[in-house]
Formats: sequence, C-alpha cells, structure tokens
Amino acid sequence: MNRSVLTLLILLPLLSFSQKRIRDYGVEIGVLRPGQYNAITDVPGVRVGHVTLIKGDSIRTGVTAILPHSGNLFQEKVPAAIHVGNGFGKLAGSTQVKELGNLETPIILTNTLSVPTAVNAVIGYTLHQEGNETVRSVNAVVGETNDGYLNDIRGRHVSETNVRQAISKAKTGVVPEGNVGAGTGTICFGFKGGIGTSSRILPQKLGGYTIGVLVQTNFGGVLQIAGADVDKQLDRYSETFKYSVDGSCMMVVLTDAPLDARNLERLAKRAMLGLAKTGGIASNGSGDYVIAVSTAEECRIPYESENPVQTVPTLRNEAMTPLFLATIEATEEAILNSLFAAETMTGRDGHTIESLPKEKVLKILQAAHKMD
Repeated sequence: MNRSVLTLLILLPLLSFSQKRIRDYGVEIGVLRPGQYNAITDVPGVRVGHVTLIKGDSIRTGVTAILPHSGNLFQEKVPAAIHVGNGFGKLAGSTQVKELGNLETPIILTNTLSVPTAVNAVIGYTLHQEGNETVRSVNAVVGETNDGYLNDIRGRHVSETNVRQAISKAKTGVVPEGNVGAGTGTICFGFKGGIGTSSRILPQKLGGYTIGVLVQTNFGGVLQIAGADVDKQLDRYSETFKYSVDGSCMMVVLTDAPLDARNLERLAKRAMLGLAKTGGIASNGSGDYVIAVSTAEECRIPYESENPVQTVPTLRNEAMTPLFLATIEATEEAILNSLFAAETMTGRDGHTIESLPKEKVLKILQAAHKMD
C-alpha cells in the first residue's frame, strides 16, 4: 500500500478495550445478563469483520461483515427473516430471504451507493468457495445506510477487495465499535454514530439461549437513554427538530435458539421496540431494517438433500417471550454503545459531527438515578 496516501484499513480486535461503553459508566440497560463480550459474537461461532476507509479529507466509509457460522453458508444455509420498520433503503437480497426463509451468504453492511459492489463481491466470494463449483445462483444480502454528509459517497470508494477483506478477517470475540467499518461515516441523533453491539443470555430455566445484536446507526429522533429525556435536557429538541431525523438503522439479530423463519420474523419485529426505546422514530426518510438469523446447528438447511422432508426442532410460540425481551434490550444497548464508542469526525466539505457529550449526558443520567 502507498504510505503517502492516508488510507486506513482498520481491523483492531483490541480496540473495544480502549473504548468505554455505556455499561462501563454504571448504566445498565434492562434486566437480563449480557454475554462475555456483550456483543453479537457471544452467539457461538459468530464472527464479525470490519474494513474502515479513511482517506484525505473526504472519504469516511467502510464495510462490516457478519458471518453466522464458520462453515460454507451456501451449503449449510441458516433460517432467517427480515422485518422492514421503514422501507426507505436498499436491502439487497431481502425478497428471497422472505420467500424461502433462509440465508446463504455472509451479511454485509456498507454505504448506500456501495451496495452493488458489495453484492458482486459476495457473489464472487461464494462462487469461489470449495464445494460451490456448480452453483449458478447466489442471493447476497447487503444492507446500507447513507454516510454522504461526512463521506464522498458519490466516489463509491468501497471496492470488492474491501468487502472480501471484511469477510476473510472476520473474528470471534471483542467487536470494535463506533467509527469503524460500515459505521465510519454515520450520524445518530445528530451526534457521531457508528457500529454498536450487545448481547443477552437467557437463564437456564428459559433455555439458556444467547441473543446478539449488531447495529449500524444513522438515524434520528428524540434521544432517550435508560428512560432519561436526554435530548430535551440538552435543549436539542423543538417542534421542528434541531438536526435531521432522517437516516437509517440496520439491525442484525443472531441467536443460537432453534427458531424457524416465522418466529425469527417475530423476533426481528422486537428490535424496532429497542430502537424506539432510544427515541428513534423511523422517520419518513429512514431505512430501518432488521435481519434475524438462527445459528442453531440442528436447524441448518442443506443445499442439496436426497430426503424431500426436512425435520428440524423449533421453539414453541410460548417459549418466545424471553427472546423478545432479550432482543429489545440488546438492540437498545447496541445503539447506545454505538454512540458512546463513536468519536468526533470531520469529513467531506469540512463537515464535522461531534461525538456524544458524555460528561453532560452522564450528569443527566446521574440526576435521573440511572447510574449505579
């Protein structure tokens, strides 16, 4: 790489250790226990990779890849569903997931105008995997938000190589948050947004299942944190708003619970409740999508089988309520983590978006008795 060109491809697995998340300040969201990393990677086998592109004074974008398991996803498809909270967006591959109820590629997040590039990259990645030599159709799933305020989005700087790098370098464990990957140039509630993640573990008597959520936050509304009316107290809310409420939020919900596509769709709908608890309003210009996937090995769907009947275990409807709560809590906390981890950024045309004013916010939360 030419070192005279300031291009950062950031994949730092220890980054989150230097970032303070909302829970680090003594603010606990919900009642359920997070997993070891409080991340989507607490779901066994799940991997996440980021490629962050920062170049000169105008390129602020990237790619995030989420892999539900370490095998060949095309050959071992996973049950999946998609819920559209507000459809002002470009979620490639959504109709086949809805029709067939499964996912056959990694989930890619990027910026709006890089969706076609990412789709092409995922197709190439899948076709070249061992065992896929005769494959002639691939349904790549790629979501987006528009980072065009800080990023030269018209330049379409994300390459197929960047997408493949995000996939190949995806890891388990700690997930970097904030200004990384697909969240590099995003804005949330008028502050710097980004990538955020969180998880919840159900008690053993309720199955002991894990729910993990990862979000790409680029939306608006009236910010609330743990029920405290932060935006009002910061005097950032008026009848006409003091910042744009348009934008988008991509939410990815993974679980090791054995669920079919129908109950995964029900689960996905609850992520929107988590967004609402942060003050998000799914505005007219917002693309708010949820992708929900079961990683349970016993529920995987083989690409080819001699048996025309597939019998798989699935949770009963009556067992879903704890998973609903876990999804709401993890989505809410993932969004807040994206805000707490993000840093002030200057980008295209000198535009600057400030990070969340943590000292002011923490005083509000302390006064509202939201901190331990």
